[in-house]
Amino acid sequence: MVNADVLQGKRVLVTGGTGSLGSTLIRRLLQGDLGRPETITIFSRDEAKQHEMRLTLDKRAAATDEVVFDDWKHIVRFQIGDVADEASVRTALRETHVVFNAAALKQVPTCEYFPLQAVRTNILGPEQIVRAIRELGLSVETVVGISTDKACKPVNVMGMTKAIQERVFIQANLDCVPTRFVAARYGNVLASRGSVIPLFHEQIRGGGPVTLTTPEMTRFLMTLDQAVDTVFAALREARPGEIYVPRVPSAKMTDLAAALIDGRQIETVITGIRPGEKVHEILVSEEEAYRTVSRDNYLAIKPMLPELDSESEALGLPVDRPFSSADNLLDVDGVRAVLKRNELLVDQTAHRGLELMHA
Repeated sequence: MVNADVLQGKRVLVTGGTGSLGSTLIRRLLQGDLGRPETITIFSRDEAKQHEMRLTLDKRAAATDEVVFDDWKHIVRFQIGDVADEASVRTALRETHVVFNAAALKQVPTCEYFPLQAVRTNILGPEQIVRAIRELGLSVETVVGISTDKACKPVNVMGMTKAIQERVFIQANLDCVPTRFVAARYGNVLASRGSVIPLFHEQIRGGGPVTLTTPEMTRFLMTLDQAVDTVFAALREARPGEIYVPRVPSAKMTDLAAALIDGRQIETVITGIRPGEKVHEILVSEEEAYRTVSRDNYLAIKPMLPELDSESEALGLPVDRPFSSADNLLDVDGVRAVLKRNELLVDQTAHRGLELMHA
């Protein structure tokens, strides 16, 4: 039986804790979804975002009756540091039980223009975590690496570096016994920092045009809370070296744009694919499918290394097929329902006011 209070009394480290995923993860940890941690260390390079998070937590504590939020100052610790810096990582890992590695350079074009910086953060950062645990003999129980659909059959620097991160953590299970290293791989997150929905909102409120890269492009659709659900599922259930993947819908970006435009007189323009982008994303490749099993609402990709694969034999139903964003597409109404459910539709009055101004 899965332990629902797996983080009760634990000391937790979240690298990249002030990012989109990190911020949602912190909120869910403070809500006590997996028990009440003893401490949560938020590790990141951006002092401004850390300050903003302090203010946000103060406001949340003042507006809620939840005990954990009210006591957040005794639970949350902030540390400025770079995940690729050895001294910073070793300091952050001291007395830590569980690590969520959300630190990443994740913008696809940025990684194309600065590939060595992507290597530094997305590969050398995870390696610093592994080395610290191994060389200092730390009693870390679990490390969860946050990955991406772009790591599956990667064609861009971001995906390539994230794919290597997965392998760094998988192999670490052999060198850092008894620490368990697992990964959570998920697709496009709705309205996360730098994603397409905030851009579409801005373009629609400005009267257009809405820019699309190519009419054929598809993407998986999930919320930040669903992403955190996947991370938590990996923490609770994944065997050493496994990669957890959520079962989520996907859609054409043209249908996403149509759902957001919602009948307004706004032009769409095809701009062409940006450097490093795919037309379709993949969460499980053909090569991975034969070692992938189904567990409730998730797929678990078993590790390639035979020493680890034996630990997850027969734990789930075989899948034997790839999982692409080109499959099982939502139509425009389905996309609109997802956006409405997550309060991501553009305010109708915003564009109506713009029309009146130009009348």
